Amino acid sequence: MIARAFLATFRAIFADQSALMLLIGSCILYAFFYPSAYSGEVPVRMPVAVVDMDHSGTSRSLENRLGAVQQAEIVSRPPSPAAALRQLRERQVSAIVVIPEGFERRILSGGQGVVALYGNGAYLLRTSTALAGVGAALGVVGREAAVDQAMAQGPPAPAPLAMIQRPLFNTREGYGSTIFPGVAFLIIQQTLLIGLAMLAATMREQQGTPSLDPRSLFGIALAFFVIGCANIAWFTGFVFWFQDYPRAQADPSALIVSATLFVAATVAGALALGSFFRTRERPIQLWIVTSVPIFFLSGLSWPMEATPQWLTLVARLLPTTPGIRLMVGINQMGATLDEQRGELVNLALLILLYGGISVLRYRRTAAPQL
Repeated sequence: MIARAFLATFRAIFADQSALMLLIGSCILYAFFYPSAYSGEVPVRMPVAVVDMDHSGTSRSLENRLGAVQQAEIVSRPPSPAAALRQLRERQVSAIVVIPEGFERRILSGGQGVVALYGNGAYLLRTSTALAGVGAALGVVGREAAVDQAMAQGPPAPAPLAMIQRPLFNTREGYGSTIFPGVAFLIIQQTLLIGLAMLAATMREQQGTPSLDPRSLFGIALAFFVIGCANIAWFTGFVFWFQDYPRAQADPSALIVSATLFVAATVAGALALGSFFRTRERPIQLWIVTSVPIFFLSGLSWPMEATPQWLTLVARLLPTTPGIRLMVGINQMGATLDEQRGELVNLALLILLYGGISVLRYRRTAAPQL
């Protein structure tokens, strides 16, 4: 009975082009289409104008250092600050560096050189990137000047503290590297949920309300479980590597356990939800209006601590809330199962809850449908 329902489910999926495209084709499409929006997530070579009013060896050294950094590129050397400001207003450049007269003389006499920086606040990301590049170049020039001063006046005292910044989990410090690994598991949930609900609604349109015994129901669930696991293997095994997104080389056994619970909870929820639909178009409508709220409720883009308590409890009823936190923690951050036991328990309870609802619902022959 289980094998018959399992094979019949796959035949129904391959016979329904819309369901096949949703369950399998959409995951392949999203793997390349969605990340393309963030392909330029880290700005580089922002245009910078340099106004050199000192015309000294030190000012030329600063220009050379500025041209070597990744974040900025010198595209203009206007004769005055006013001319550079016009270029900034016309958006020809993202930042301005003004090197005043006497810059080198102050440094060589043991004083501090002064450089004026200007940026366009209307384009914060571009401006901050350009100014960060200017700051890196100034840091190099400053260290060289400190060596020159030390040779003349004696070595300065070392700094008592040195700060070294290293991004831990998002090494590229990009938006796509933060968002897409979580969105991938939302895509898996939504495609399973809507695909199963669509097939259930189609069956009701053609055959009326079905009555399934637990073994047949398990065979159907097993077919969708296989598809869900294949989608997780596709994203974690290929897509994240191909898109060069963070991966922590998670323990394979931990990843298998996490994926099993997440997909099982998603399939159980999809079976329970699918029992309420009679019209084929309803699941698509549900997908359109719920995907974004479900993602925000997962806690990936908005901290759970800043979410109202009642909304946090409601979010725990969605497989993606513990599922995204679990899968991102295991796959991207290298967490252990013990560290994620709360999410594991949450998913296990959802399997029992939605699995029990599914068994009760599909045994009934008359119930209100959508």
